[in-house]
Amino acid sequence: MSWGTELWDQFDNLEKHTQWGIDILEKYIKFVKERTEIELSYAKQLRNLSKKYQPKKNSKEEEEYRYTACKAFLSTLNETNDYAGQHEVISENMTSQITVELARYVQELKQERKSHFHDGRKAQQHIETCWKQLESSKRRFERDCKEADRAQQYFEKMDADINVTKADVEKARQQAQMRHQMAEDSKADYSSILQKFNHEQHEYYHTHIPNIFQKIQEMEERRIVRIGESVKTYAELDRQVIPIIGKCLDGIVKAAESIDPKNDSQLAIEAYKSGFEPPGDIEFEDYTQPMKRTVSDNSLSNSRGEGKSELKFGGKSKGKLWPFIKKNKLSLKLGATPEDFSNLPPEQRRKKLQQKVDELNKEIQKEMDQRDAITKMKDVYLKNPQMGDPASLDHKLAEVSQNIEKLRLEAQKFEAWLAEVEGRLPARSEQARRHSGMYDVQNPPAVNNCAQDRESPDGSYTEDQSQESEVKVLATDFDDEFDDEESLPAIGTCKALYTFEGQNEGTISVAEGETLYVIEEDKGDGWTRIRRSEDEEGYVPTSYVEVYLDKNAKGAKTYI
Repeated sequence: MSWGTELWDQFDNLEKHTQWGIDILEKYIKFVKERTEIELSYAKQLRNLSKKYQPKKNSKEEEEYRYTACKAFLSTLNETNDYAGQHEVISENMTSQITVELARYVQELKQERKSHFHDGRKAQQHIETCWKQLESSKRRFERDCKEADRAQQYFEKMDADINVTKADVEKARQQAQMRHQMAEDSKADYSSILQKFNHEQHEYYHTHIPNIFQKIQEMEERRIVRIGESVKTYAELDRQVIPIIGKCLDGIVKAAESIDPKNDSQLAIEAYKSGFEPPGDIEFEDYTQPMKRTVSDNSLSNSRGEGKSELKFGGKSKGKLWPFIKKNKLSLKLGATPEDFSNLPPEQRRKKLQQKVDELNKEIQKEMDQRDAITKMKDVYLKNPQMGDPASLDHKLAEVSQNIEKLRLEAQKFEAWLAEVEGRLPARSEQARRHSGMYDVQNPPAVNNCAQDRESPDGSYTEDQSQESEVKVLATDFDDEFDDEESLPAIGTCKALYTFEGQNEGTISVAEGETLYVIEEDKGDGWTRIRRSEDEEGYVPTSYVEVYLDKNAKGAKTYI
């Protein structure tokens, strides 16, 4: 099966067929190139997706990733990023091993094809030239034969005519002989050219064309083999990354299996535990006798009994206790966090202070290490003056010593606050209280509860620095707050302009377009107190609602 013997007369069709083969190869190259672009685009989108959901550094979101479920999600993001990298590997390998290699091969193939068909055209032109020479010699032989025949007839005619002179007859005879000789020469030339043409034609159809077509056939078969190898490489390059992709997926599965709900629950306890004890039972109040109320020593509301002997329970009680009813609006305002973290509940404050102490100790240790290094360098300079001037390190050494002193003072300040908080926590051991050195365990309950009563409903913790009037002021404030917890009358209505998610204690969620009752106006802090139903009330940002006050309502302002 050879193109040289089977397709000896299909030169033009073979030329079209081989060009079609090159077009197919270029189409395949374009396909692979577009596949690499898709892989790169997909990898980029996966990387952007992973980056989008990564926790921001030094943010609250980063702290949330202490939980095992969040860690599993973070591992999924990292594995997805690695997964994207494997698609980049696919793209790079396909570009280098298929696209680039085949593009180079196509150029070589085009040159080879051009060379083979150039040789074929030269062979065609040569045989056509031989054919033209044969035709020319044949026509010349035919013409000379006709001329010789006419010259012979003329001679015979002249020889038979008695009126013609002998000289004319001789001239006619010589002309006939000359024409006859020319015909013989033309015959010999034609015969020679014919033999040459037949030889060339035989060589053309049995040697030259078969060889050229055989080379073209081999070229075409190599092209076909090359496409097959490239298609196999195309699959293998994809298959090579499957184990790594499998490891990425195994990593995600492992992260999912590492989720520990008990651990997350414990972390939630550590994050939000206030350190307070629940309030004690409320005794039956007999209004015929002085009211006696039994509360636990660590109750959040026991300072109310010390502030005044009689508590009003008139009106409809909501059945809630102060830490979960009254919203300390000051805690809702945005502001700087106190240095001693007094805005936090005791347990949370203790954790923050302990964390701050640990950080300061690390900084102190770092500065001390730096001081030791400078001291050693100074000793080296003293022993070897040629290495440097010892006096040049005095300024740096003094600066480091000052930094250490500042950090120690700062650490002592936070340790004092920490000892104070540890002493006030009822669940802390006696050893921890003695370790603080800043708290007397025999303090009266009223003073102890002052710190507890500064707990705001949303878990914030505020501390009054005035120790002298602390009990009296808090007791008075408690009475006022407790009286305020009777059902307040509505002073108007409001319409929610936007949806607000009340996530903090004391706030209330509203939906856009919802109509609610206003029970307390904005007093300049940016919050309005509203009620949805008898048991649903709280604060919303004033800018989120449009208020319609009832001018006749008690407490409503009169606008002129």
